Amino acid sequence: QVQLVESGGGLVQAGGSLRLSCTASGDISRLYRMGWYRQAPGKQRELVATITRDGNTNYADSVKGRFPISRDNAKNTVYLQMNGLEPEDTAVYYCAATSAITWSMPYWGKGTLVTVSS
Repeated sequence: QVQLVESGGGLVQAGGSLRLSCTASGDISRLYRMGWYRQAPGKQRELVATITRDGNTNYADSVKGRFPISRDNAKNTVYLQMNGLEPEDTAVYYCAATSAITWSMPYWGKGTLVTVSS
């Protein structure tokens, strides 16, 4: 089983930046895709960004150009650099991962709250 632990969330003003980190532990030798999803109050969970072991990325249109995702395979860690934060970005951000070439993520972190004030 894989465990994912997020860190880096908090309260920031609009226009500010945060860096989220997610470190995987457990049976992690075959993780292929890691990334971030978010769930805003009263909204459905949505994709933010993902990255594969070989560096291929996928972004939601709303964050492309603002939230670059990166990955350190040696540290089993994925990062989300959140720049130009807006109140609409307020959500619980969840780290997710899979060992398969699929968008179905079987492994999830507990989430970290990002609140952006106007």
